[in-house]
Amino acid sequence: MGEGWYGDRLFSGAAGENSTDDGRSIVKDRHRRPKSGPAAPVKARAERGPAARAPAPPKKEPRPAAEAPVRPLTRREGEKPAERVPVILETAGSDQYRLIDSGAGEKLEQYGPYRIVRPEAQALWQRSRPGIWDKADALFTGDTDEDGMGRWKFPRAALGETWPMQLLGVDFHGRFTAFRHVGVFPEQLAHWRWMKEKVETAGRPVKVLNLFGYTGVASLVAASAGAEVTHVDASKKAIGWARENQALGRMEKLPIRWICEDAMKFIQREERRGSTYDIILTDPPKFGRGPNGEVWHLFDHLPLMLDVCREILSPRAIGLVLTAYSIRASFYSIHELMRETMRGAGGTVESGELVIRESGPDGRDAGRALSTSLFSRWVSA
Repeated sequence: MGEGWYGDRLFSGAAGENSTDDGRSIVKDRHRRPKSGPAAPVKARAERGPAARAPAPPKKEPRPAAEAPVRPLTRREGEKPAERVPVILETAGSDQYRLIDSGAGEKLEQYGPYRIVRPEAQALWQRSRPGIWDKADALFTGDTDEDGMGRWKFPRAALGETWPMQLLGVDFHGRFTAFRHVGVFPEQLAHWRWMKEKVETAGRPVKVLNLFGYTGVASLVAASAGAEVTHVDASKKAIGWARENQALGRMEKLPIRWICEDAMKFIQREERRGSTYDIILTDPPKFGRGPNGEVWHLFDHLPLMLDVCREILSPRAIGLVLTAYSIRASFYSIHELMRETMRGAGGTVESGELVIRESGPDGRDAGRALSTSLFSRWVSA
């Protein structure tokens, strides 16, 4: 399996591989010593013992990562775009997804046919409906850190690894992964609805670039609305999952390019080529590693990423959308960065938080809002 960026949203890989979630995997530890004792692999014990027939071949040194050329940030001139702050984009319940209840550091959600309990550090309050939590179909247990691995428990009946779901008319697979995630981040529905409406009403062909595209739900929403889509993710596992979703909905003929590559390298190459896009979605991790050892730190690399994205926006660009998870910063940090990046472009920068509203077991009772992430979005005039 490929190794790519996925930062704080991780998913399980094959045995012995740690992979990450929205198209990114973490590099497995190649320097871990083999286990000793009776449970150790036979080959590992034989290589240590005196009866080994031949010495192990010398280890090859890893090839240095081929870094993309780093250019300086562009000093922008002109007026900063207008601003709208704070903006709270809310996702409410539907027949396929809803936040039923939350509290005591956990959340109870409905994903298709299943009720699922997962850790949620921001749910500081007490549960509103404690009596219905015992009816959950799946519970994630283990490390409560966002990067931590754990396992799923199925208290009512054993469940398969995947199940079908549909959002905004797009079919996809939900999946129980070792890093708590299930293949979709429903708070992103607020961005996807905005994108879908912009594509459908543009009156012209629209090109969409989806960076760190994960399992491809956003890409399928854009393509089904009529856009030509380029989906970039550094994890072969995530790209494979996205293709499975495309096949599930019989959308193989939709114009989507699935590209397994380091996102930063890709956009810098697109800049050199003069390629442009009308809408760019970017959902970078807090920290990650690329397939060739590239290191990503959001606070170090985000300014250049947005700067390059500005350069590959088309002359008739519609919008640039940034979402940030699990960072210790105010949305004002990315808001002001976006406004500086888009100096002279006109339009408006709107920034704030993505939240999900509790809607009860039947989706009819509006409850508390659970914050999930920060966002900043430039929209053309």
